[in-house]
Amino acid sequence: MNTTELFLIAMTIIFGGPYLVWRLGRTEYWAPLVVVQIVGGIVLGPGVLGAAFPEYYRFVFTPAVIQSLNGVAWWAVMLFVFIAGIELDLRAAWRHRRESSITAGLALGSPLLLGSAAALVLLAQDGWVGPKAQPWQFVLGIGMACAVTALPILILFMEKLGILRQPLGQRILRYASLDDIAIWAVLALILMDWQRVGRQLAFLALFALAAWGVRRLMQAIPERDRWYTALIWLAGCAFLADWAGLHYMVGAFLAGAVLDAEWFEQAKMDLLRHHVLLVMMPVFFLSTGLRTNWQAGGLAVFGAAALLLVAQLVGKLAGLRLAGRILGWPKGEASLIGWLLQTKALIMIIFANILLDKQVITAETFTALLLMAVASTMLTVPVVAPRLARSPASGATG
Repeated sequence: MNTTELFLIAMTIIFGGPYLVWRLGRTEYWAPLVVVQIVGGIVLGPGVLGAAFPEYYRFVFTPAVIQSLNGVAWWAVMLFVFIAGIELDLRAAWRHRRESSITAGLALGSPLLLGSAAALVLLAQDGWVGPKAQPWQFVLGIGMACAVTALPILILFMEKLGILRQPLGQRILRYASLDDIAIWAVLALILMDWQRVGRQLAFLALFALAAWGVRRLMQAIPERDRWYTALIWLAGCAFLADWAGLHYMVGAFLAGAVLDAEWFEQAKMDLLRHHVLLVMMPVFFLSTGLRTNWQAGGLAVFGAAALLLVAQLVGKLAGLRLAGRILGWPKGEASLIGWLLQTKALIMIIFANILLDKQVITAETFTALLLMAVASTMLTVPVVAPRLARSPASGATG
């Protein structure tokens, strides 16, 4: 078979397998389709399918097919991160700056500290630290991975739970938005290449100037032209960020963060996010699964994943409980918000992909982080739904 035919076989497997498991297994409550697709990517990777059926795996997933899939995955994840940047609502966070800063700070800082402590445990052992990582980069990277909240998936979950447009949902979006900015800022620090610092400073200066011009342009053109202009802006920013050594996904996030959501019709933005998740992101999940590695030993990888899961869960819930005490929240509200904000999924997987690309972590560490992200995301709805049903928090005005 030629590369096109093998590519189409791979695409059939990528879209067909997870969908059948999700639909026939009726997993929606505890594992939404996006989670099944992430797990499907792991199963189709070298650690499961490649180990069980090595000849079939090599037949379908040839280097040419993998390269083609990677191209789709790159664009998909850039669009996804770009949308996440656009959906940041910093104005609302500023209006409620005391509450938002205290909550976001503790929601990020507490799991960051515990995640960094877990990273120190891994640092003392062989096989977890990437070949190009300084110890501080590894510790800070793992700590931040434990602190991440997946804003786009959080939006999907809150839509499912019926609280997205309610006061509680809007408060949670403010907290997650502030943490999103901190996550990408820390990532830029980790990726700072002192040998190319001139390029990176040039990129930041050029980006600030270009962002000013693009913002003025966006306000001057009709909405139908803003969508095309936004895609050109996205591609250019991603290219320049990667050229500067910061990674193309940092550029994609920055490209979206400087645009105002109000310039785009909300219904169309929701549809775009939905269609990116439907049409292209499953390819990213597979390309992520292809990077998993179990060579450190299955038990060691699962043990590391469990350690990281406990660190991020305890850290997130403890941070929110402290915030609730400081701000005088009703009983049970801090725990409910904490469980929602511990959702990991895509953003943490994207974050971990970048750390792996830059050789800050090894494939074994990446696999442990991926398992942690899947577990934390699968816990969210089953834990939150019953708490929400018996809590008056969904109607809180904050």
